[in-house]
Amino acid sequence: MLDYDLHCHSTVSDGLLSPTDLVARAAERGVKILSLTDHDDVAGLGEASQAAAGHGMQLINGVEISVSWRHYTLHIVGLNIDPAFLPLVEGLQGIRNGRGARAQLMADSLARCGIGGALEGAYQYAENPSLIGRTHFARFLVESGHCKDVASVFKNYLVKGKPGYVSHEWASLPDAVGWITGSGGVAVLAHPARYMCGRKKMGSTTLRELLREFVDLGGRGIEVVSGSHTPEQYAEFARYAKEFDLYASCGSDFHGPGESYRDLGRLPDFPLDCRPVWQAWEK
Repeated sequence: MLDYDLHCHSTVSDGLLSPTDLVARAAERGVKILSLTDHDDVAGLGEASQAAAGHGMQLINGVEISVSWRHYTLHIVGLNIDPAFLPLVEGLQGIRNGRGARAQLMADSLARCGIGGALEGAYQYAENPSLIGRTHFARFLVESGHCKDVASVFKNYLVKGKPGYVSHEWASLPDAVGWITGSGGVAVLAHPARYMCGRKKMGSTTLRELLREFVDLGGRGIEVVSGSHTPEQYAEFARYAKEFDLYASCGSDFHGPGESYRDLGRLPDFPLDCRPVWQAWEK
């Protein structure tokens, strides 16, 4: 089992636990090296670093950047970044600035199908209002009795073709990779099995086109072991890592107890022949 977890979220974005509590839970579950990768914000890294030191754990500064590529929304994780790198700071601020307007449009869409109060309801779950997002709306829809759980929300609302969905233009792939690499970090394509265009999963031809562009821009890693991947997909994305000479990364993508694919830590080992992403900075 791996004692690294390089993808998780706190209340700074759409997680349920504060950075301090998130680190404590990771420590309890045997994590030795943790990266906090909140969506489009690095504000929790200072608190997480201090908490990690108290548990004898190493914290890797991280972020997860929202990206628009063709008709897909992607997530690019930055590992071992410099959170004070000015282009990264300004780029993330620009992404956050667009979230409030999108949230209003999402609430308007839900209101048209008879669900009122969604904007106010979602903000009640957003400890960081500038990071308001779909997960906060999902929690409101569960608590207000419209769905039984967060997974049901994403099946019936908030996705393309369903009430509450609003298209949005995030950062470009060149910008996101550039901010990460410019800060000294390693750009990693997050949970590659999850990318959809409408109801259609990204196919192997499109994924290869994405990976070629990603590598050409300076991308260096791919999540092989992800909380949302199956064991068969570990092997599949290990093959992509080898084909494109990418480091393999791992992460639970933990958001909170009871609503994540997997809890923190205790991730299975990489398939054979993978180069762990931490080799990129341990050199």
